[in-house]
Amino acid sequence: MIRVRVHVSLKKSVFDPQGRTIHEALGGLGYAAVSDVRAGKFFDLAMEGDDAAAAKAQAEEMARRVLSNPVIEGFTVEVL
Repeated sequence: MIRVRVHVSLKKSVFDPQGRTIHEALGGLGYAAVSDVRAGKFFDLAMEGDDAAAAKAQAEEMARRVLSNPVIEGFTVEVL
């Protein structure tokens, strides 16, 4: 069993209203050191097999085709 994590977030060129709201809330709570917040999501996948490279490649394909919107989002894939 291989565990893979896919991180999905908006591209830097896309306005992130959720991140902006969180940033403003943190500032209001006194966390002035936070200069920016980008919200995102992650998916933890448990994949059958023992080939980490193949699992990562398959997870990247899933991220491109299903887990993210390639027009506005980017992603990273990490084998845990």
